[in-house]
Amino acid sequence: MMTDSAFRNGPLSDLRVLELGTLLAGPFCGQLLGDLGAEVIKIEPPNQGDPMRVWGQQQQGEASLWWPVVGRNKKGVTLDLRQAEGQALLRDLVAKTDFLLENFRPGTLEKWGLSYAELAKINPKLIMIRVSGFGQTGPRAKDPGFGAIGEAMGGLRYVVGDPSTPPSRMGISIGDSLAATFACLGALSALHYREQTGHGQVVDSAIYEAVLAMMESLITDYDQRQFIRERTGAILPKIAPSNIYPTKDGMVLIAANQDTVFSRLALAMGEPELARDPNYATHQARGAHQAELDERIGRWSITLTNVEVLEILARPDTAVPSGLIYRAPDMLDDPQFVARNAIISTQHPVFGELKMQNVAPKLSATPGGVRSPAPELGQHNDEVYLGLLGLTAERYAELKSRKVI
Repeated sequence: MMTDSAFRNGPLSDLRVLELGTLLAGPFCGQLLGDLGAEVIKIEPPNQGDPMRVWGQQQQGEASLWWPVVGRNKKGVTLDLRQAEGQALLRDLVAKTDFLLENFRPGTLEKWGLSYAELAKINPKLIMIRVSGFGQTGPRAKDPGFGAIGEAMGGLRYVVGDPSTPPSRMGISIGDSLAATFACLGALSALHYREQTGHGQVVDSAIYEAVLAMMESLITDYDQRQFIRERTGAILPKIAPSNIYPTKDGMVLIAANQDTVFSRLALAMGEPELARDPNYATHQARGAHQAELDERIGRWSITLTNVEVLEILARPDTAVPSGLIYRAPDMLDDPQFVARNAIISTQHPVFGELKMQNVAPKLSATPGGVRSPAPELGQHNDEVYLGLLGLTAERYAELKSRKVI
């Protein structure tokens, strides 16, 4: 029976993951599993590595500031899966692992003789996590599919932005991250099934389907009412009031789209009668008069500063969800972030002290954490090949000389 101490580094600390993915859709799933304690062994091509090692906002020639986040809590191993000996070494590792995570174009592992059917013969408990643009089946399965394509196909790109402009990007790689998050959910579901039956399975996470899963009633709206959602900027049509409102020194976001909450906003504005006005008293009435209601709130908020608005909307009798629109500097100084340790300082071999987001969600008994920085390319080759697999020093040196590892 596992003891509490066995999970001191997180709830998944008794599990091992082989991460074969590159860029973000696969590696973010590996980051999530690693954050919760899993031993993640990241496998990269020798002398090349994951392109994420050079992606980010850094200047030419400088170390990536994105890689330390997505590569944290991982061990770095090099292995050439295009060579037969590299494939053989992976099979040896599969025998000692719980999850194999990959986001190659579908058919790639099969071409290398590393299909799930073949690997399950070695380890029937293996859970293979597969992240791709369009999934492992269907007419587009083998098409190249980056996150941007999945966001467009899944319906997100069309509804993001101002109606006066073409569709916008979210500003982050949301399609990749959603597919990775659903892949992690699927992996943990498959783990529960394995605990009951002893059998592994394949988790097939497609970017466009992960995006589609987040699109609320978009399909049903069209199916039943032939309604097509359009870009609406800062608002969600007929959900009011919920918008960005001007102040003397900036802007605040106020969300009072519920009857009782709106009554408190009306009181805060000094117009409690608005909560009884037929145009604003109900959810549907406020939705029908959204523009004029937003204008009315804006006339009130512009007479106050950001701080004054937020102070009024924090009082018990006028409590309304509200806040500023944060950028990174705002997060670093915010008491809520500080109180919950949402941003942490880590030690990095290049940057020294390095701030980044902490692990989410927080678990009360077995919290995850950032245990180690992103590895250098092949940093843990000795540990994995000599230690875990037990290769002789001679065999290890031979494989290195031929760039198998």
